[in-house]
Parts: sequence; C-alpha cells; structure tokens
Amino acid sequence: MGLLEVLKTKVLTADGAMGTLLYSYGLDNCHEEMNIIKPDLIEQIHLEYITAGADVIQTNTYGANAIKLARYGLQARVKEINEAAVSIAKKAVGNGNQFILGSIGAIRGVRKSDVTLDEILAAIKEQTRALIDGKVDGLLLETYYNLEELTETIKMLRTVTSLPIIAQVSMPEPGVLINGMNLNEALKDLQDLGADIVGVNCRLGPHHTLQAFEGVELPEKAFLSAYPNASLLDIEEGRVIYESEVDYFARAAVQLRNQGVRLIGGCCGTTPKHIEAAKKKLRHLKPIEVKIAKVQKEIFIREAEPSNLEPLHEKVKRERSVIVELDTPRHLEIEAFVEGAKTLYSEGADIIMMADNSLASPRISNVAMGSILKLQHGIRTMPHITCRDRNLIGLQSHIMGLNALGLHDILTVTGDPTKVGDFPGATSVYDVSSMELISLIKKLNEGISFSGKPLRKKANFSVAAAFNPNVRVLDRAVARLEKKIEHGADYFISQPVYTKEKIEEIYEATKHLSTPIYIGIMPLTSFRSAEFLHHEVPGIKLSEEVLERMKACEGDKEKETVEGIAIAKELLDAAVKYFNGIYLITPFIRYDMTIQLMQYIKQLDEQNKGVRVNV
Repeated sequence: MGLLEVLKTKVLTADGAMGTLLYSYGLDNCHEEMNIIKPDLIEQIHLEYITAGADVIQTNTYGANAIKLARYGLQARVKEINEAAVSIAKKAVGNGNQFILGSIGAIRGVRKSDVTLDEILAAIKEQTRALIDGKVDGLLLETYYNLEELTETIKMLRTVTSLPIIAQVSMPEPGVLINGMNLNEALKDLQDLGADIVGVNCRLGPHHTLQAFEGVELPEKAFLSAYPNASLLDIEEGRVIYESEVDYFARAAVQLRNQGVRLIGGCCGTTPKHIEAAKKKLRHLKPIEVKIAKVQKEIFIREAEPSNLEPLHEKVKRERSVIVELDTPRHLEIEAFVEGAKTLYSEGADIIMMADNSLASPRISNVAMGSILKLQHGIRTMPHITCRDRNLIGLQSHIMGLNALGLHDILTVTGDPTKVGDFPGATSVYDVSSMELISLIKKLNEGISFSGKPLRKKANFSVAAAFNPNVRVLDRAVARLEKKIEHGADYFISQPVYTKEKIEEIYEATKHLSTPIYIGIMPLTSFRSAEFLHHEVPGIKLSEEVLERMKACEGDKEKETVEGIAIAKELLDAAVKYFNGIYLITPFIRYDMTIQLMQYIKQLDEQNKGVRVNV
C-alpha cells in the first residue's frame, strides 16, 4: 500500500532532523557528502529514527543539487551522492514498512539568490532523476520561503514523475508567507498544482507552527504535513542549539493532529527522542475528517497620509528639478553643515541629499541630520540607504523610522565595501542588493513587512536608485536600470559625469525609458582632488582634458576653484538640453560653489524659455 493510501486512514510519524544532528556531532561541512565518506553514520541516524517509531524517513539529500554542491566542488557528483543516499535509506529500512522520501531543499532562501529560476529547475531535475532511479516512495520539497520557486518546481516535477509530492513552505511569521500570502491560500494553490501533501517545516517551533495551522482548512485533494523545529534557535558559545523538552514536542504533535495534520515529523533541533515521544502520543490516534478553521482576523491596512510635497519623480517629468548633495560632518560640529543646507535650500534646491557613510567612512547619521533639517528648519531632505551596514532587521527598522519621521524621499545604494573606508576590519552586511532593497521598500508602501506581516499602515516612499554611467559599455548599465525599474525604482540619480559627450551618450542610451534621470555634476576643487576622484573613487572617471585643465591651475586655489566652476558650467550647458533633473554634488562642504552652479542653471533656463527640455 502506498503512502497516500495509508494516509487516508492513519496519522503517520516522520523522522526528525538530519542536518542539525550531524552538526551536533561536529560535522559542519557538506552534510550530503557524508553519504559517500561516512555512510555508516547516515545509516545509523536512519536506524535511530526507525527504532524511535518513524513511519517515514527522508534521504540525506536536502542540498544534494549541483548549485549547492558547487560550494564544496562536488557539483559533478550529484547522481552519485543522491543514489548513495537512497541506497543507505533502503538498507536502514531493510524489510520494514517505512516509506522513504527523497529530500529536495529549496535553493532560494529568505532573499532571492543570484541563480536564475531556470538554473534552479535544471538542478532540481537532475537531482530528482537520481532519486527516482533509486526508487524512493515520494519527493519531499522542504524549506521553501520563495513561493514562486516552489510552484515552478512542482510544475516541473509533474512533467517527469507521478510519485507523491510533499510540498512544504517555511514562514517568517506564523500563518503568513514572505510574500504576504496567508498559509491557507498558499497550501490550496500548491494542492491545485499537483502536490499530494502540503504543509510547513522549519523556522518556527511547535507553538508557532500550531498557531499557523489554526487558520488552515482541510484540503479537498491533499493531506496536511508539519515538520516544526524543536524550538526557536539559540546560540551557546558560538554554536546553534535548540532547547526543547521531548514531551512538549509530543504534546504539540497531538495538537497538530487535532488541526488536521496527518504527516508529522521534525525539523531543526529534533532528534530520535522527539520522534519517539511523538510516536507514542500519536500511535492510536485516527486522522480527523472535519475541521472548522479559525477565522483569521482581518487586519485593516490604513492608507498613508497624502504628502503635501510633490514627489520629485513627478515634478521632474514636468519641469526643472535640482537635487543638491551635502555630506554630513565627519565630526560633531554641525553648525556649518546646517548653515550650508539652509543656504542651498533657500537658493532653490528641491531637496538636500545626504550620503550614508560614503566611502565606508563614518559620518553623523544622515537620518539624524535629515530630521534636524526637516523639523527645525523646514528643509526637505533625502537620505541614502546602503545595504552595507544593516542586516534585514536593521534595514526594516531603519526605514520604518524614516517613515515615522516623515522622510519619504530616499536613495537606495549598495554601498562601498568597508575595506575602502576608515575601518577596513569592519564587516559588510549586504543581506540584500540595492535592487532587492527597492522591492522591499515598495512592500512597505503596500503596508507589508519584509517578512510578509501586515504593518497596519502603508508607507509613502518615493524611491530613487543609483546609476553609474561611467562604464565602458553603457548598454549594460542601462540594462541594470531596466532591472531596477522592474523592482520599483521611481527615478535615477547618476554618478557625476565629466564630459559633454558622455551626457549626450547617456541621453541616447536612455531616451526610451519613461523613468526620469537626474544627471550628476560635481565641481572640482583642485587637481589633487581631481586625481583622487579619477583614480580611486569607484564609479567616477574624468576625461584627460579635464585633468589637464585642472593640472594647469595646480597650486593656485583661487584659479583651481574658478576652473572647477567653469568645467561644471560647460557640463551644465549640455545637461540642461537633455535632462530636467540635475543633481549637484557639493564638494567638501563648499556650498558656495554649488550656489554658483544653481544660479547658472536659473540663467540657462531663462535663456531657454520656450525651448523644449527633454526628460
């Protein structure tokens, strides 16, 4: 009798964790390689779970696909590792009647990987063929945070096999997926795609897993499964541990059965003792046939308060718009910065932009200074947000704080690596890319947390993205712009440009885009700083002509300033012909230079009245 037939009349107990058990033994390298180099150990773990009463065991193949095995140089051994895993499991079962599931783990985690979906499906297909050839009783798809990956995997598997498919999602929050979808709806969709058993595993302990199932209806065509962690994880002396009494886990297993779950196992932190305790409690229980799911309280998400300021990406489509950057101080004296910002804003800047520790060097928080300028002086400000300094938790908290402060204009950037800055030994986080961060901020605009949890109110961010046109192949940079648009970028702000030809090239390469671009112009203050920018600052390149002109003034500060302004004005002559958006970068708090350029832009606009300016 097959697995699905048995589940019609029985609640089955599955095995528990393999990976965390191996980890507890001190094996923290490639666990799937153990199928080849330590097969006796893997067999012994299977036997311990079978002795504990497991009706279903899974192969030690969670990460046995080419993409994950490539981390260890084992990508050419997919077939060998998977076939060995099935063989070990079959040997452990022997003449018993336990079912063997081929374990297939998700490749994408909480954040999307750089691997394409097509590459993922190809890797899973290769792994699946090896598992099928080994004659497993079913396929266990587990720890899927990304619903798109799971749904596409099921579709692909249904073209190559009729074996039972168990599809299990993982949730950052009880009852809700990372995309904001509720668990009940997600499991229905997985059933409709052809999954025979649908459920959850990992991330949550018994309490929250049970809480998630309270709102899940009994599927019409599938069965429910649950593999909770032993508990929430903890760190002890640098090692991950899970604190859980086996009797508590067993009582939770009974409660899961009461919620309609028919296949109950364990994930991270669970051991044969957990499964033994659960089996004793479940042994004589029949599956429930009728259930009234708990009605989930609908959380009303309030609309964001309408802003009394027009979004820059709307204004710049219609008329001239000038963004001015002014770096916050490296020291604790803020008077000159505040005075500069006030002066620039009074001269007509639409907004004062502040970098987020540019070049990985610490400055006064741009959020703190942005708040001071807004609340004390009525100045509209735009902070940068880098992916370098904060993990996902810190990023969401930071951005929610910006919303609370009313700072709704932001620029997302990846951020210079820490090794170029003042503290080269500091770590660079990079939990997400700038593109992914744009998408996450747009989720906040829908009132949805990064984890998918409702936030009760929508944020109201206008999101700018960075554009580096100073590359050899501009088409590639434009392709990145198009990807950022797909992720939700409202407009772009470019790195400083130093030739008229480059400005014209940018226009020709981007004129098909409806998303506005602000062209960056930064006046040079000296030949020394020009050389530094050209040779050492990522994303900035000067022409030989510009370098020669600044060198001719070297040593005379007044002449260097005059020449730097003259070069910037020539660039503005070209920029205003093609772009409504101008981004002026103030060098070294020299806002007097920026004011001259702002006044020059006004002169040009007066001269060009009636002449069409392109967006």
